[in-house]
Amino acid sequence: MAEVRIGTSGWLYAGWRGSFYPRGLPHRAELEHNASIFTSVEINGSFYSLQRPQSYQRWRDSTPDDFVFAVKGGRFITHMKKLSDVETPLANFYASGVLALADKLGPFLWQLPPNLGYDAERMERFFDLLPRSTSEAVELAAKHDDRLTDERTYLTTDADRPLRHALEVRHASFASEAVIELLRHHDTALVVADTAGKWPLIETPTSGFMYVRLHGADELYVSGYTDEALDRWAGKVRAWLDLGLDVHVYFDNDAKVHAPYDAQGLMRRLGITA
Repeated sequence: MAEVRIGTSGWLYAGWRGSFYPRGLPHRAELEHNASIFTSVEINGSFYSLQRPQSYQRWRDSTPDDFVFAVKGGRFITHMKKLSDVETPLANFYASGVLALADKLGPFLWQLPPNLGYDAERMERFFDLLPRSTSEAVELAAKHDDRLTDERTYLTTDADRPLRHALEVRHASFASEAVIELLRHHDTALVVADTAGKWPLIETPTSGFMYVRLHGADELYVSGYTDEALDRWAGKVRAWLDLGLDVHVYFDNDAKVHAPYDAQGLMRRLGITA
């Protein structure tokens, strides 16, 4: 049966302390608290820099058995290299420890910059490089360069599992049927990104799962979602589930502590309790 996962984009926010996180809660316990309420979380530190295997192992050990992590791909790949000549950077990314999440490893998020328009050949080359199983990820990770020392690499998997990928676009040229067909061909989800009207909002399924990022209804990263807005999103999630699609929803309107409370509001509407 199709399943829904709801959580926040990241969990380390100073503004959440004393509000969503109880006053006095040690910072090291914030992920555990987050995971006691939500069923998934988006790791976004991996976007800014390569994390360490020990970090991924600690995060895995700090969460319930049925918890799932989405992992955001590195900005060096998406924003600096703009998906070109990225086999080695991808190898470094997959060697950095993501596979240590084991059975808690969920989809990978690839967020493109607003100044990167659609180029079919560029996208084809990138999709062809992405590993579609943990075994393929191990093979790719073995190609890492010498910037990753032995203690900074994790080059094994406990089981061969399929890997899912989602693409978040931020340029109007991606709003086309050609993009939909390309993503379907490569079994890659097109992220449903609510960005207060700033970037494309496309809700067409292109894979066996939907990946939703809610950045703010009226002001990017800042504004919360009204009861009516959460009702609408709950309706969309139910419709996707009825189609047999798994659904991942992450709230990224974190600036004024809306994200965790809006996520709980959506969970209640879908009958999900912590």
